[in-house]
Amino acid sequence: MTPEEKIGAILQSKSLTMGFAESCTGGLLASRITDIPGSSRYFMAGLVTYGNGAKTKFLSVPEEIIVKNGAVSAIVAELMAKGVRDGAGVDIGLSITGIAGPTGGSPEKPVGTVFMGLVTQEGVWVERFLFTGDRHEIRRQATEAALRILLNYLEERFS
Repeated sequence: MTPEEKIGAILQSKSLTMGFAESCTGGLLASRITDIPGSSRYFMAGLVTYGNGAKTKFLSVPEEIIVKNGAVSAIVAELMAKGVRDGAGVDIGLSITGIAGPTGGSPEKPVGTVFMGLVTQEGVWVERFLFTGDRHEIRRQATEAALRILLNYLEERFS
């Protein structure tokens, strides 16, 4: 059973719903989840908020937070996850924001820097990653990590 299938089975058995807010992965995570037949029972929304204005408009991430911290930051990942959870009215909000490259990196945030946020009624978790490879590989690794985060949360909480 794939991680996507395991996630779906747990969500369905517990009558839980989820939504994603993606930036650097451009909807790749939502695509992987919706490849599973019946995923509409637990996957309610996937927002690709690639630009900063979209993060503000659709996820209620304050513009001043983005200006101060950068779109690729722990606080923005947290607020994106909260924004999709609240906006879509789901149990679990998951976000990904990062620099997939090949440009856009800096010494503080090199290409491959990705933050992920998970928000549930129990709390907020944010994690920073540094992936390597080309744009395609960084995006693939980011979705793999997001699925692991989500599956680990569900298995720890419901197994």
